Amino acid sequence: MPNSVHGVILFAHGSRDPLWRTPMEAVRDRIAATQPQVLACCAYLECCQPDLAQAVQQLHAQGLRSITVVPMFLGTGKHAREDLPQLVEALRLAHPDILLTVQPAIGEDPRMTALMADIASTPPPLAGIL
Repeated sequence: MPNSVHGVILFAHGSRDPLWRTPMEAVRDRIAATQPQVLACCAYLECCQPDLAQAVQQLHAQGLRSITVVPMFLGTGKHAREDLPQLVEALRLAHPDILLTVQPAIGEDPRMTALMADIASTPPPLAGIL
């Protein structure tokens, strides 16, 4: 069993463009660097691997029995409101020994709203202007 007692799955939509994954993987890498007791991985609804079931299986195989799914969406649209709950319910039935919890969409967290407002209202450095 790892020193970790909890897993986090960063759940995103997915894209055929491999560069699209970079921000998700950066979040995962930041968690690994700053909170080594938490095992984090990415999962995607479509177009990318691993999917949510594969990510749960990956963490389960490492001995984790408590996993939080974090929807990396700006709002609670159809994917977060309908697709994700169906996927999680099927995983709960398939893995009754795992405590699976789901956070609200990350974009609805007041801390994220404040950060996005700060970024949007702060002029970029000259090098960042297109």
